[in-house]
Amino acid sequence: MRVKAKEKNGIVAAKLLIKHPMETGRRKDKDGNLIPSKHLTTVTLDYKGETVFDAHMGTGVSKDPYISISFTGVKGESFEVNAADNTGETAKKTVKIK
Repeated sequence: MRVKAKEKNGIVAAKLLIKHPMETGRRKDKDGNLIPSKHLTTVTLDYKGETVFDAHMGTGVSKDPYISISFTGVKGESFEVNAADNTGETAKKTVKIK
């Protein structure tokens, strides 16, 4: 997961690139076997103990999703991004606002 965040005039622009296959469970491999479903289910962004972004995803989201959001924040402080998929795998990243 790659995350960048810049503050300007009290507004933080956060850009997230989440590397994930986002498999639907309906696609077949070269041998004709179904590729198991593996897709993000939730992505959250927490700032100062409060959730400022909460996305619930499904199989309709493309591979390696890119998310851009804005929220009120302060340069030098940090926020946390959490992602989880349907297999129970999770990712977490703490980012300092520039």
